[in-house]
Amino acid sequence: MYPASLRQADTPARANDAALSLSALDQNTLTVMSQRLPPLPMRDGVSASRVGLPLGRWTSLREFFAYRFPDVPAHRWEERASRGEVVDERGDRLSLDSPYRGGASVYYYRERAREERIPFDEKILFLNDELLVVDKPHFLPVTPGGRFLRETLLVRLKRTTGIETLTPVHRLDRETAGVMMLSVNPLTRSVWQALFRQRAVEKIYYAVAAEAHDIDQAFPLERQSRLVRDIQFFRMREVAGEPNAHTRIERIGRHGDHALYRLYPLTGKMHQLRVHMSALGLPLLNDGFYPVARPAGHDDFTQPLKLLAKSLRFIDPVTGTPRYFESERHL
Repeated sequence: MYPASLRQADTPARANDAALSLSALDQNTLTVMSQRLPPLPMRDGVSASRVGLPLGRWTSLREFFAYRFPDVPAHRWEERASRGEVVDERGDRLSLDSPYRGGASVYYYRERAREERIPFDEKILFLNDELLVVDKPHFLPVTPGGRFLRETLLVRLKRTTGIETLTPVHRLDRETAGVMMLSVNPLTRSVWQALFRQRAVEKIYYAVAAEAHDIDQAFPLERQSRLVRDIQFFRMREVAGEPNAHTRIERIGRHGDHALYRLYPLTGKMHQLRVHMSALGLPLLNDGFYPVARPAGHDDFTQPLKLLAKSLRFIDPVTGTPRYFESERHL
């Protein structure tokens, strides 16, 4: 399934401490047993993409693809179909002239002609039959999207391990480095995701920002606020109302005009740490989103965001084993 040199098993004593029985899994998790992998095999770490066919008046896939993917010329779809890379749920080959079937699904390989190499490598910290823990570098997206396909953490890990069922169980921004967890076993995936929903994971981040000369409140301090999507969809902002985001902040070191902070996100809102630090007048060093979004452009690999997901601590929901993982990176 994956290279033996990467696999780390629990000791037999620990593996039997609190083994998870199938009866303990919720019904949603059990339905995973009946799900299949995509009918197209993983290729160089890239799993097949799926597009559902909604009910509509299209008569052929050609008409639907022209509507759904207006930036992809028909000849590109013709080329994929001629190679057998456009199929239905059963794996049967489709052409652009295949009849349109609302409610069905089509599988295909997403393609990018050119993709810039992100010149930093991830490191696997732990891998067993249930969980993969990785130390992610700055600039590397977790999942494919937009201009990123092969240069993503998920595709790199699938290529390295050969595990097509890998799925992230929590978020980590592209700009942020550090510890990230992925589920290996689809049958137990929901229990790993539940750890984060139930706030059963202690998360610690390190950050570099300006020295806090003008903050009246002594450290450690708490920041609670209500975060919502900004008019710029890729940003968050604070608004009046009941808090839904909570961060504990400690200052643990100083160097010239900057300081090192230890951040404890007690909730998990998008960009929570970046927004809270910026709201305190302490925007993170090299943050391109807060307090003001800089124009989009090419990444400056010499100026990473000074934010690191330093560690994760929790009780393994499958074995009952205490787990602690720490990034080997430094800011």
